[in-house]
Amino acid sequence: MRNLIAFVLRYQGVMLFVLLEVVSLFLFITNSSYQRAAFFNSANAYAGAVLTRRTEVADYFRLGELNQQLLAENARLHQQLFPPDFAHREADSLPVGRDTLGRLVYRHLRPRLAAPALGAAGPAKASGSPPPLAPRYPDTLLLGDTRLPTRSAAYPLVPARVVNNSLRSVDNYLTLNVGAADGVQTGQGVLAPGGVVGRIKSVSAHYATVTSLLNSKTAVAARLKRDGTFGSLRWPGDDYRYALLDYIPRQNKLMRGDTVLTSGYNAVFPEGVFIGTVADFVKEPDKNFWTVQVRLGVDFSRLVYVYVVHNRASTERDSLETALTQELNPPKGTAAKPAAKGTKPAPSSGPVRYVPQTGLVNKIEAARQEGLAQARAEYAAKAAAEAKARAAAEKLAKAKAAAEAKAKAAKAAQASDATPSPPPQP
Repeated sequence: MRNLIAFVLRYQGVMLFVLLEVVSLFLFITNSSYQRAAFFNSANAYAGAVLTRRTEVADYFRLGELNQQLLAENARLHQQLFPPDFAHREADSLPVGRDTLGRLVYRHLRPRLAAPALGAAGPAKASGSPPPLAPRYPDTLLLGDTRLPTRSAAYPLVPARVVNNSLRSVDNYLTLNVGAADGVQTGQGVLAPGGVVGRIKSVSAHYATVTSLLNSKTAVAARLKRDGTFGSLRWPGDDYRYALLDYIPRQNKLMRGDTVLTSGYNAVFPEGVFIGTVADFVKEPDKNFWTVQVRLGVDFSRLVYVYVVHNRASTERDSLETALTQELNPPKGTAAKPAAKGTKPAPSSGPVRYVPQTGLVNKIEAARQEGLAQARAEYAAKAAAEAKARAAAEKLAKAKAAAEAKAKAAKAAQASDATPSPPPQP
């Protein structure tokens, strides 16, 4: 307290001068309208600049929250682009004949209801509101004894962020910050705004690993948008910007820039999702298919945000496809023996339970790999047989050469024995 009193007594002149200056400025501003307006305008300008800087700093620290909000909104918008699984089950119209000019005449199966007549009276006119129009497509479809909705979200999307990504391996993987707690399951597809990314391989509570499209074990059922030709897309293992589209027949006409989309055959990705564009194609003489190089729409070197897509109908489709595959290709050793004459076949113990798989594309790829392995084995066996025959021929040639050399040596020795020796000199 003594120091404070000493400080005030020491600087009382300066403090009194500052106080009088403040009072004079206050009186000067309050008694003059012009100075008051100038002061407040300057104060507002400086305060606005300070508040702007403060808002920019606050917005910088809120970028993560804003990105999450935009990501969720983009997920909802992308979900609206995917048609429901039952949307195109019925045709809009069917050809029923031809008119006098030879043009096809179509019968529309689901026409829209016509607008009511102008003079029509009814409760709608009395109330002033237009009558509700009947929907063009039915709300439900009767399949067996079950009604299934036609407008259900068959492909809901889960937004995720890539926390790890690899590009330099033959088998590349990604790690996402979503897991089983977010509804992610093994086998689901992963998309990006630019196209297809990969498929979920394993899931934990809050993370998931993805088998990237840049993986030798990944194959995507694709088609060309221009003519609808189907093929299988895979990564050759060199450049992360390009992939190869197989099984495009040589008689098809291709063009650079053709759009490549998902075909929807493997029940993992929705139909019509962009994959890339045709960059180049080569017709090799020893193949019946084009070698098509596709430039991928996703830049895997800058991949940050993705969407996990869940197909609710994949389990049902995979069960049927697995049942068909097991009937066409039964496991070895499980074939049923023919029943004896006069005996009835044993009744089935119950319905067969099929384990859902990931679609026919992987089975086709596995069959192709198995065929290639069998062809390689046959080629190796043929090469080994040729090498063995070549070794036997060389051995026979060596034996024949040795026999001829031995015969020549014996003939030379016999000739030397037959010639008389010269008489001894004295």
